[in-house]
Amino acid sequence: MKKTIWIINQYVGSPIHGMEFRHYYLAKEFVRKGYEVIIFSGSYSHLYKKLPNTNGTYTFETIDQIQYCWVDVPTYARSVSLGRFWNMFVFLFRMYFIPTKNISKPDAIIVSSPSLFPIFNGKYFADKYQAKLIFEVRDIWPLTIQNLAKMSSWHPLVLLLSFFEKYAYKKADNVCSVLPGADKHMIAQRMQANKFFYAPNGILLEEVENPEVLASSVQAQIPKDKFIVGYVGTIGVSNAMNYFIDAVLLLQNHPEIFFVVIGDGGEKEALNEKVSSAKNIIFIDPIPKQQVQSALQLFDACYIGWNDEPLYEFGISANKLYDYMYSAKPIIHSFSSENDPIQLANCGISCKAESPEAIKDAILAMHALTEDKRNELGKNGRSYVINHHSYDAIAQKFIDIINK
Repeated sequence: MKKTIWIINQYVGSPIHGMEFRHYYLAKEFVRKGYEVIIFSGSYSHLYKKLPNTNGTYTFETIDQIQYCWVDVPTYARSVSLGRFWNMFVFLFRMYFIPTKNISKPDAIIVSSPSLFPIFNGKYFADKYQAKLIFEVRDIWPLTIQNLAKMSSWHPLVLLLSFFEKYAYKKADNVCSVLPGADKHMIAQRMQANKFFYAPNGILLEEVENPEVLASSVQAQIPKDKFIVGYVGTIGVSNAMNYFIDAVLLLQNHPEIFFVVIGDGGEKEALNEKVSSAKNIIFIDPIPKQQVQSALQLFDACYIGWNDEPLYEFGISANKLYDYMYSAKPIIHSFSSENDPIQLANCGISCKAESPEAIKDAILAMHALTEDKRNELGKNGRSYVINHHSYDAIAQKFIDIINK
């Protein structure tokens, strides 16, 4: 008899609706392996490019053989706001009353952060249907907001989230994370060590193997006679792009090197203004996800950077990193913590985080390598991501746990 997996994460998207894609990709692989999948997601997210068409409190829709249940939730003005927390609580409340009469009962339930609140829903339904409960951690809350917002351990929000976090570690049958070293933190919060497994972010091979052709209007903006260092993704505070931009300014006397930044975000306008007089960089509007691999082929090297935060001692798992690796382009990585995937895969040059001088030196070092050496680093990255970060392999990790 076909087994059923429920995925509870109010921010799951789809190719129709936009980010985020992790659980859509996992669900596709679960379906391919013979499982039925039901995703419970919210009707609104600031990351959606298109809102779901909903009718009432619960709307069911099938996308690529995956059944979605869109739970009606209120909108909010900003990603960090009281409105967003109200959105999370409404999702928590309404999940208790989902119409289960006409849907398959779960054999396993995956509850995923960033919102911790649905762990209560997951535990309730796991007990009701004798299903295995898996709690998935992508961002370690409340530790993440403590670090980023410099909140005290006694802040009411931190105390509330700490309660949900400890409850999840205690009640879940298994706990996984996209961060390889997250178990150190979880064990310190009294999680049993044998509950943990690592399930990183990754790539859907069928998607990256057949990319769309990059729009000619974008191609025309990228020089053909320069050494191109490129970035594709969000331009926000957490992406530490200000240090990259400072490094670009330090390289004004190297006209043979050109920088391309594709994407959008809260820091884009200010950073674009900062280099308004520079001749060696261009900002390009976001492109469809299906065209990313085509864009990366126009780069000689890819850049990704991070802030120098203690939080990253548990590792990183940025989706753009795996897109970069698959492109077979060498990577310049501004990162100062353990578990550096670039060093692990031997696919680029790592340098100190938050240091424009170090980033500049890494760019010059990459430029100085022979083309054959850069190609070798790029091939290392592609081989590594296919072997360790395909969603087929990641989904199998979950299935092995479910069937244990």
